[in-house]
Amino acid sequence: METAKNHFLSDMGVMLGRSMRHIFRSMDTIITVCITPIALMLLFVYVFGGAIQAGTDNYVNYLLPGILLIAIASGISYTAYRLYLDKQRGIIERFHSMPIARSAVLWGHVLTSVVSNVITVVIIVLIALAMGFRSSAGILPWLAVAGILVLFTLALTWVAAIAGLSAKSVEGASAFSYPLLFLPFISSAFVPTDSMPRVVRVFAENQPVTSIVEAIRALLSGQPVGHDIWVALAWCVGIMLVAYIFAIRAYKRKGV
Repeated sequence: METAKNHFLSDMGVMLGRSMRHIFRSMDTIITVCITPIALMLLFVYVFGGAIQAGTDNYVNYLLPGILLIAIASGISYTAYRLYLDKQRGIIERFHSMPIARSAVLWGHVLTSVVSNVITVVIIVLIALAMGFRSSAGILPWLAVAGILVLFTLALTWVAAIAGLSAKSVEGASAFSYPLLFLPFISSAFVPTDSMPRVVRVFAENQPVTSIVEAIRALLSGQPVGHDIWVALAWCVGIMLVAYIFAIRAYKRKGV
């Protein structure tokens, strides 16, 4: 059992190193992922912020959690793209013929997504600080925020793995992320849900982004989190488990 575990970890380390080298050889990937969320943050804070009634004097504090989720949703599309390229070039079939742990290949891509998105999140938080973002949270709430964001990244990255392995074209591999990018706009990420029409409000209040945003916002502001954090964790873990199962099945089918 110990040998199998060590075998998997060493295989996963090799796959992670392979994917990370691709990232560091093309840092423009991280820069591209950062541009849209930062542009949205600038637009909403300095153009729309004065007209939006969010119940706070510091709109960037209200906005930041949603911007971070948009950045992650944008970043995970590159996982689907890289997996699609591996499939098209026959690299996945080659890995299937090698004596390595099957899931280690996918975990290499997934952990690369986590690392690259962590870099993106740090950059955006630094920009937000320059724009006036302030938090009264201590180290534990910040760690809780980091944990939620990592879980969210893992959940969406496994969804991206399904798309990358199943897509018939490069466009199809990355197009799945568009609905994910749209979800924060129909949530409490930019405005309170109270201002929305009833049908839209019902959807907004019961989709995963709202609970995740509310949990992060409460943690960063030092407010009671309530049940939002448990709902957020349930969404992230549930999506991750289901997506993991289907991604592993899709990966195994590519080796048949």
